[in-house]
Amino acid sequence: MKRRVVSILALGMTTALGACGGGAISLTPARALEGWHVSAKTSHGTGGHWVSERGVILGTQDKPGNGGLLITDAQFGDYEISLEMKNDYGPDSGLFLRCTEDGKAYQAMIDYHRDGNLMGIYGEGIGSFVAKNFDLLESPDTIKLRDYPSFPCPFTPDQWKRGLWKAGDWNELRARIVGNPPRIRTWINGMQVMDFRDSQRRLPDRGGIGLQLHGHENSTGRTVRYRNVRITPLGE
Repeated sequence: MKRRVVSILALGMTTALGACGGGAISLTPARALEGWHVSAKTSHGTGGHWVSERGVILGTQDKPGNGGLLITDAQFGDYEISLEMKNDYGPDSGLFLRCTEDGKAYQAMIDYHRDGNLMGIYGEGIGSFVAKNFDLLESPDTIKLRDYPSFPCPFTPDQWKRGLWKAGDWNELRARIVGNPPRIRTWINGMQVMDFRDSQRRLPDRGGIGLQLHGHENSTGRTVRYRNVRITPLGE
């Protein structure tokens, strides 16, 4: 299908981005990091090193323990966002929803390392609450289930290993945030993995979308990779 470019100034964007069909809007930079900026105001460092190459956003620590956030220039309220990730196993990343410039957000976790989790919800700077139903183990194709009665893990460790997660390849992650206090649902390769409902208002109705590269621990030489970042505003 021929790609067409549309202006979405009504959503607060300062540049024109690509329409994906079905109401979705591409947030993948067309050149450089157009539509995004690095924040140096978070607790994870001065930002790290972020670039866009051939449709892929790449993030690395520029020195040991120095990370940060890449945040959209635009702010959004209720929306569904999807992206594909192919991160090295080890860096701690995340998808930040309704993100502030200093990094407060509902984080859909992309903690792609031992004892980490994918697409659970963490209160980044807003209470440090955790909603997750499995942990990664020594390798990305091995997991153990956690007790989370509100939304038990919908798959087994064997299902994960046999192909639900494609270790070393591109995988689709998706999150939907609606309301304030919000309901947040997340998916991995089309399977819903979390349904979280907050009980209090912690952030404004609108905020940026952030990609995290965690600071503090040393993950130099390892890269996080994201492509096909698409957002569908809901009720805008």
